[in-house]
Amino acid sequence: MPAGGFTAAPSSGVEFEAKITPVVIISCMMAASGGLMFGYDIGISGGVTSMPSFLKEFFPVVYKKTQQHAADDSNYCKYDNENLQLFTSSLYLAALTATFFASYTTRVLGRKKTMLIAGIFFIFGTILNAAAVNLLMLILGRISLGCGVGFANQAVPLFLSEIAPTRIRGALNILFQFDVTVGILFANLINYGTSKIEGGWGWRVSLALAGIPALLLTLGAFLVDDTPNSLIERGHLEEGKAVLKKIRGTENVEPEYLEILEASRIAQEVKHPFKNLRMRQNRPPLVIAILLQIFQQFTGINAIMFYAPVLFNTLGFGNDASLYSAVITGAVNVLSTLVSIYSVDKIGRRMLLLEAGVQMFISQMIIAVVLGVKLQDNTNNMSHGLAIVVVLMVCTFVSSFAWSFGPLGWLIPSETFPLETRSAGQSVTVCVNMLFTFVIAQSFLSMLCYMKFGIFLFFSAWVLVMSLFVMFLLPETKGVPIEEMTEKVWKQHWFWKRYMTDVPEKGKASA
Repeated sequence: MPAGGFTAAPSSGVEFEAKITPVVIISCMMAASGGLMFGYDIGISGGVTSMPSFLKEFFPVVYKKTQQHAADDSNYCKYDNENLQLFTSSLYLAALTATFFASYTTRVLGRKKTMLIAGIFFIFGTILNAAAVNLLMLILGRISLGCGVGFANQAVPLFLSEIAPTRIRGALNILFQFDVTVGILFANLINYGTSKIEGGWGWRVSLALAGIPALLLTLGAFLVDDTPNSLIERGHLEEGKAVLKKIRGTENVEPEYLEILEASRIAQEVKHPFKNLRMRQNRPPLVIAILLQIFQQFTGINAIMFYAPVLFNTLGFGNDASLYSAVITGAVNVLSTLVSIYSVDKIGRRMLLLEAGVQMFISQMIIAVVLGVKLQDNTNNMSHGLAIVVVLMVCTFVSSFAWSFGPLGWLIPSETFPLETRSAGQSVTVCVNMLFTFVIAQSFLSMLCYMKFGIFLFFSAWVLVMSLFVMFLLPETKGVPIEEMTEKVWKQHWFWKRYMTDVPEKGKASA
C-alpha cells in the first residue's frame, strides 16, 4: 500500500512552541484526501474488473471465459489476460515515471503547487475513465490517475510532516496510510452498491466517484499555504516566517525559523542529492529503504487487495459474496492500521514487524494447504466451512500487514535519511515501491494461473526472508531523534557501524 512520509525533528532536540491550530488540522485533512484518492484507485480496479458488464464492454475474451463453465477451464486462469492486467498496472508505471518530475516540482515550485498538479491529473483521469468508450480511453485515464499518484505521493507526505507540530508527527505520518486504507474500503463498498445497478452501467459510477477525493485535493491545494520550509528554501523568507506564525498559533517562532533557515542552507550546499545518496555513510538507510519497499510488495498484500473480489470469485463465492468478502478485508485493513498508530511509538518498529512476520507466514501456509487440497484446476468442491477458513486467514494476513509493513515500510525510510538526502531518498523509496507494485500487478494473475495455490507458498517464503532481515539487520529507531540516528543507531549496530568509519563525531555528515 504505497503511502509516504517524511519525519523531521528539530536538530537541537528541543520542542518548539506550537499549538495544534485549526489551520494545521484543516491542512492535514486536505492533504489526507491524496491518500483517499490513492486508496480508492487501488480498491476500485479490483471490483470493477469483476463486474460482468465492464468485462463484456472492454475485455470480451475474459468475459467469455468467466461465463463458460467448460470442463477444461481452469479455476485459476479465468482472469489471466494481459490487457486486464495492464488496466490495473498502467497506473503504477505512470506513477513511477511521474515521481521524478514530482521530485523537481516539489523542490522548485513548492509542495502546494505540486499537490495542485496532482489534483488536476486526478480530475482529468477520472473524467476519461468514467466516460470511456474503448480500451485506449480507459488506459489513458489510468495513466493520468497514475501521474496524479506520483505527484501526490511525493508532495503530500512532505507537506504533512513539515506542517505538523513535532509531538504529533508520527501519528500524522501514518494518517496518510490510514487514509489509503479508508479509500480502499470506500471503493469496496461503492463497488458492492454499483454492481447491483440494472442496465450494466454501474462501473461508470464506480470510476466517476473518484472525482470526489480528486476535487477535495484540488480545492484544498488552492486554499492552504505552502509550508514554511518550502517557502524559506525558495528564498521567500518573510512569507515563510508569517506562515510559520500562522500554523504554530504563536508569535514566538524565532528558534524554529532559524532552525529551518539553517537546514535549508545545508540542503542547498548539496548540489547533487542523488549523488550524495551513494556516499558510504548513506548506504545503510538507502539499503533498508529499498529492501523495505521490495519486501512490502512481496508479502503478497497487493496481490490479495487488488484481486480480493477476483480471488473470492475463483474460490467459488459468486459475484456478490466476493465483493462482500472484499469489504470485510477492507474494514480489517482500516482497523488494524489504527493499531499501528497507537502502538508504533510504544512497543517499537521491530516488535511489530517480527510479530506480523509470524502471523503472515502461518496464515499464508494455511491458505495454500486449503486451496491445494480442495480447489483443483477445474473442480470446485470447497465446503462452506473451508471457504470461511480462507476468508478468516486472508483477514489475519491483512491485519498483520496493516500494522507492520504497510505503514512502517514508509515510516522507517522517512526517519532514517539525513536532511540533505531526504528528498532524493523519498524519490527512490516511492520509485522502488511503484516499480515492484507494477511487477506484482502485471504478473499476479498469470502467476495465479501457472503456480495455482503455490503462489501463496511463494509469498510465504518471502515473508520468512524478510523476518530474518528484520531480526538481524533492522535497528530499532523508536524514540531516537532524527539527527542522532548516526550516533545512536548506525554506529552502535553490529553490522552497519562498518559504514560509519568516515563520519565525523556527532554524525555531521559532510555535504
